[in-house]
Amino acid sequence: MKKRPNILFLQTDQQRHDALGCVNPAIRTPNLDALAARGTRFSQAVCNVPMCVPSRYSMMTGLYGFQCGVKHNTQMIARDTDLPVPVLAQRLAEAGYQTAGFGKTHWYIGSRIMPGTPIEGSCRGFEIRALRGAREPGNDECGALYMADDEPEQHARVAGVQKHGGPGGESVEGYTGGISGLDASHHAEGWLARQALNFLDQGRDATRPFFLYLSLDYPHVPLFPPKPFEDLYAGTDFPDNPPPDPVPSGHAIRSKFKEIWPNMTSEQRRCAWMRYAALCSFVDDCFGQVIEKLHAKGELDNTLVLFASDHGDMMGERGRVSKYCLYESSVRVPLILAGPGVEQAGTADDRLAELVDVMPTLLAAAGEEIPECLPGLNLLSAESRSGAFAEMHGGGYEDCQQAPSVMWRTADWKLILHVPGRLGDIHGRYDRIDGELFDLADDPRELNNRYEDPVCAPIRERMTAQALMHVMCCLGRFPGGPSRAKIEG
Repeated sequence: MKKRPNILFLQTDQQRHDALGCVNPAIRTPNLDALAARGTRFSQAVCNVPMCVPSRYSMMTGLYGFQCGVKHNTQMIARDTDLPVPVLAQRLAEAGYQTAGFGKTHWYIGSRIMPGTPIEGSCRGFEIRALRGAREPGNDECGALYMADDEPEQHARVAGVQKHGGPGGESVEGYTGGISGLDASHHAEGWLARQALNFLDQGRDATRPFFLYLSLDYPHVPLFPPKPFEDLYAGTDFPDNPPPDPVPSGHAIRSKFKEIWPNMTSEQRRCAWMRYAALCSFVDDCFGQVIEKLHAKGELDNTLVLFASDHGDMMGERGRVSKYCLYESSVRVPLILAGPGVEQAGTADDRLAELVDVMPTLLAAAGEEIPECLPGLNLLSAESRSGAFAEMHGGGYEDCQQAPSVMWRTADWKLILHVPGRLGDIHGRYDRIDGELFDLADDPRELNNRYEDPVCAPIRERMTAQALMHVMCCLGRFPGGPSRAKIEG
C-alpha cells in the first residue's frame, strides 16, 4: 500500500500574489522561494471572496461563499451542527490523519458582531490547537491553547503593538506602521511557530500521517515588523506609488479604503511598502523554521506542502488600500505546492486556480475521494477551468447588505458584474446591471473599463454567459442532485 504523505498547510493573511522574491526580487522570502523552486507556483490563483472570514470559510469548506452561507466579514457559522459540509481538518481526521492547527481560521467573530447568536466554539477537526490572542465570549475555540494563557506577559505586549491603527489596522497609522519593539520570537507569529515546532518534536503520533496547519496574521496591517526584518530593507528604494487620478471604482467598497493612501505622505507610502515587505520576510522566516525541522527529522520528502494567502492588498493601486474589491491585487493570491505528487519542480503553472481548489487537492493527496458537491479542482491533476470565479457581497459593516458583485476572469480578460445599492432593493432592477471589463494583457492595472465598448461586446456577452452557467452548475452540485444522483463528467 502506498504511504500517504504528511500535509503541511502554510497560510498568511493579506499577502499579495507578487509579494514573493521569486516574483518580485525586492521582496525577500528565501524559504517560500525555495519551496517554489522544488514545487509549482500557480501564477494565476485567486481567492473566492476578497476578505478574511468568507475567504477562509470557502477554503476550509471547499465551497463558494454563496454556497456555504458566509459571504462577508460579519457572518459566521456559530455551531458545528450548522456546517453545510465537514471542513478540511474534519475530513482529514476522518481519513486517519493526526490534525494540528496553529493560528488563524476565523471561524468565530465574536458575539459583539453577531449579538444574540449562540456560539458553540470548537476546534473543528483539530486534535491539537493553538491560537494567538485571548479567549473571549463568542470567540473561543473550546479546547484550544491561547497565547494569553501560555505567555500572558508577552501576549499583553503583542496586544499593545496590535492596537495601533484602530480596528483591523486599516488607517493611515496602521499602514505607516513602525518597528514593533518586540523580539521576533515574542510576536504571536513566533509563538505559533514554536507551537508547531513543539508538535513536530513532541506531539507526533508516529502511527499516523499528520496534517499541520500554520496560519499567521501578517502581512496584514498594522505594519509593525520586528527590527531585524525591517533592517533587511535598509537602503532599498521602494517606490512612492502615489495614487492615480480618480478612477471610478464601480463595485468596490469605498469609505476609508479609498481615503487612506491619498492622505499619506510620500515618505509614509514608502514606509508602508518597506514594512509590508518586512512582514512578508518575517512570516517567511517562521515558515522556514518548520520546513527545516521537517528536513532535519527526515520527513520533508514525504510531506506535501501547500502555501497560500487568503487575499491580497491593493497597497495604493487605484488609490486604494486593503481588499474589499475584485481588482487584481485584492483578489489574486500566492499559491505554491511542493512535495509528493507535484511532478514538475520549479515551474510556474499558468492554469486558472482558486482557493476552493485547496480542499480537493489535499483530499486527493491523502488518497480520499473528492466529494462531488465541491466546485474546486484537484491541482495535482491535469484538470483545468475556462474561467476563475469570485464574489463580493459588501463587507458586512454596512447597515444593509449590499447587492452582490461577481467576477469571471480568464487569462486575458476580467468581467465584473454588479447592481448598485442594497440587496433588498434589487427586485425590478436587473436591467440596471453595471459592469467592468478589463483587457488584462494590455491593461494590467485595470484603469480602462471597456464594458460599454461595442468592440468588446462579444467578449462581454460570452463571459457573462460563462459566469452564469458556472454559478448554476455549482448550485446543481451542492447540496446534491435529484435522488443524490451521481454527477457525470
